[in-house]
Amino acid sequence: MFACMNVVLWLSAVVFLTQVAAFHYEADGQVTLKSPLSVAYGTSGNAPEPVSRLLSSIGSDAFTTLSHPRFPNHSVRVKQTHFCDPTVNVYTGYLDVAAGSKHLFFYFFESRRDPAKDDVIMWINGGPGCSSSMGLLMELGPCNIDINNVSSNGTVWNLYGWNEEANIFFLDQPVGVGFSYTDYGESVGTTEAAAKDVHAFISIFFETFTQFAGRPLHLAGESYGGRYLPVFASEIWDQNIIAQAQGQPTINLQSVLIGNGITDISTLYPGRYEVECSTASLDVPFQSITTCVRMKTALPRCQKALRESCIDTFDAMNCQAAVNFCDSELSTGMWASGRNVYDISKPCEGELCYKEVAVIKAYLDQPSTRELLGVSPSAPTNFSSCSSNVGTAFASHMDKWAVHTQDYVANLLERGVRVLLYAGTLDWQCNWVANAMWVDKLEWSGQNGWKDVEWREWKGGKVKESKEGLLVFATVNGAGHMMSLPCVYGLAGH
Repeated sequence: MFACMNVVLWLSAVVFLTQVAAFHYEADGQVTLKSPLSVAYGTSGNAPEPVSRLLSSIGSDAFTTLSHPRFPNHSVRVKQTHFCDPTVNVYTGYLDVAAGSKHLFFYFFESRRDPAKDDVIMWINGGPGCSSSMGLLMELGPCNIDINNVSSNGTVWNLYGWNEEANIFFLDQPVGVGFSYTDYGESVGTTEAAAKDVHAFISIFFETFTQFAGRPLHLAGESYGGRYLPVFASEIWDQNIIAQAQGQPTINLQSVLIGNGITDISTLYPGRYEVECSTASLDVPFQSITTCVRMKTALPRCQKALRESCIDTFDAMNCQAAVNFCDSELSTGMWASGRNVYDISKPCEGELCYKEVAVIKAYLDQPSTRELLGVSPSAPTNFSSCSSNVGTAFASHMDKWAVHTQDYVANLLERGVRVLLYAGTLDWQCNWVANAMWVDKLEWSGQNGWKDVEWREWKGGKVKESKEGLLVFATVNGAGHMMSLPCVYGLAGH
């Protein structure tokens, strides 16, 4: 628990200071900051001027609709609310896409420290298809769900919410996730398609509320965020180049932060084998010897099938067959164990293996909560933590398997965008071993230097940083997939 508490402090003090992800580690585990790389924000030529206004001018009685000439197919509805954190300005609303037929829900919390100067973070949960309300209310939001019925409003204060030192969005994307909805049954089935809407939303926000113009932006998330975020960041970068050439404003993208992500499919199953059958995560392997022997025998066949059908070349039918084989031989033992796939030290209890999920669902289904948030009557009546429809749409496109997402990471690093990977050591689903494997073989100009750098101890685990400071990988002992969850309850004495 000590390590878990320290990681909250570490992420708050290091990652989300005004110069997020521009840091170096000293031998004693302390951190120093250096000047971050910036992407310029500005206008020139005949670029359209944004409709400038202050967020504080937005009312709480009804939505204010914002649009921008650069994005004729997108608009934003926003209202002020008193949800979750009474000490800061809080806003909720919708990004309306494609002439208003798709609607993406978001929360925005200003910083508790200095909203006029602090950076901006966008947090996105994974899935694909899981609501960022889960990250907000289970992990890093200004408040967390009250599972012990000690509060009058269903939530409890989170002293270590990431808005302690940053302005932060939580976005339900793609359409169909959480309170996001569609008028005519449209769906998004690829990360690359979802990236277009995310970029439009961020652009409209920065170009409309000029108090945040030029503020450093950091994309953060977990799990399938390892697929989402490198693509979203790349879309922002590429659109910045176009905007700059046209004399239009650009977004000050600074860094990408991924917690226990899935990025490179080639290391997924080897990592899971190590978590189950070695001492990578626990002092003694938890899986049976018989199962481990079977897994070790199947692993080379699995890797060969993935390489031939999904990686070197992509054939949808054969790739799916390879995935089915790998899952059958290398995942069924874990699913049958009764352990929490997100924290192997615990049993699986309830939906997504956490009892908090059902409490969050009940809370967000309350009419009073939906009214407070401004949830549209057209949104699904029953809140779902993860949308099976969205998950199915992405699976039908084989979104996780068809694209080498690690190549996006390499290209971001080559362009000076900082990347922080952090992983709780007790996760099985997107575990630290698999992440360390793909980072070690990532092809970029800093690869040789990365191999020469030794892991160093820090107060919560181990950390490794590339020589030029662009890439950092940190492990967190005693934490799982949703790393901040046990920290909050540990600090509260649970």
